[in-house]
Amino acid sequence: MMNAQSSVTRDPLPTRPRVGLVGFGYWGPNLARNFQAIPDCEFVAIADADPMRLAKAGELYRHVQLYPTAEALMAADLDAVVIATPARTHYALALAALEAGKHVLVEKPLAMSSAEAQALIAAAAARQRVLMVGHVFEYNPAVRYIKDLLTAGVLGELYYLYSRRVNLGRVQNDINALWSIAPHDISVCLYLLEQMPVAVSAQGARYLNGTLEDVVFLTLHFPNGVLAHIHVSWLDPSKVRHMTLVGSRKMVSYDDLADEGKVKIYDKGVIRTTDPQYGEYQYRLHSGDITIPKLPLTEPLRVECEDFITAIREGRPPLADGHDGLRVVAVLEAAQRALECGETVSMSPAE
Repeated sequence: MMNAQSSVTRDPLPTRPRVGLVGFGYWGPNLARNFQAIPDCEFVAIADADPMRLAKAGELYRHVQLYPTAEALMAADLDAVVIATPARTHYALALAALEAGKHVLVEKPLAMSSAEAQALIAAAAARQRVLMVGHVFEYNPAVRYIKDLLTAGVLGELYYLYSRRVNLGRVQNDINALWSIAPHDISVCLYLLEQMPVAVSAQGARYLNGTLEDVVFLTLHFPNGVLAHIHVSWLDPSKVRHMTLVGSRKMVSYDDLADEGKVKIYDKGVIRTTDPQYGEYQYRLHSGDITIPKLPLTEPLRVECEDFITAIREGRPPLADGHDGLRVVAVLEAAQRALECGETVSMSPAE
């Protein structure tokens, strides 16, 4: 079992935290929409260096204060700062917000190295502030349902799982597909399995600009023999968000893009007969019903934002806390090393 973040306290705790957002580009508008709708907080400020994006934010949220820089926003009377900027800016902005005494929610990845992630955790602990990372799929009803299936042993012994998160775009210029897309699936794997991999292997290719991997095939090797394979790409003909889990008793298919039936449970498996015949084991295939559970119609991002606000108000860690972000960054680091050396990379227990 992975360790949880130590408790967060603040005296006095704000009854309705005042929240500001840094970054109104790709994901920022979604965060703004959700924080605006949460009655237990006040969404009061937006910062963006792009004048056109800032003007758009002002048109949508006429009550908020607009700032041309993150520094100006952090100096304002706020309880919390939400960071939705390019990945390589996450560490510096999150650290500045924590040093300004703000609670922080930063989009994935938390940072670009384990050392940076650890520094953020230490800064949050020293100032008794909430540090949270945007691992939104840990708040997804489908993922949580699958987690319950694993906990209850419905699938039997989990053998392996694999996921595909591909699309044509959104092409990045500062980080590769591994750091841009894979944090989602890595966080889901660690959340479901509740342990870190002992080794990581990865292969990728740089087709568009020759400097960043557009496609990556990543395999996580877990200590109980479970394999997790992750395929990410922004150079693919169709948008796919799919995960499959194969157990000894049942199997699960999870299609995040499906309008209905996102999760399907297959009563399928292979059973080895007790006694070998002619010196070899015999196998029997089993195929039963397909179960499609009814899942709550809740927006995962809304649940994530609410968890951040509740964590601040109650002085407790959120689900996707700083340590959760650190674990994902540690796997990303190992995967990046595997990409560069072309070999499987072992992970130490500290990672």
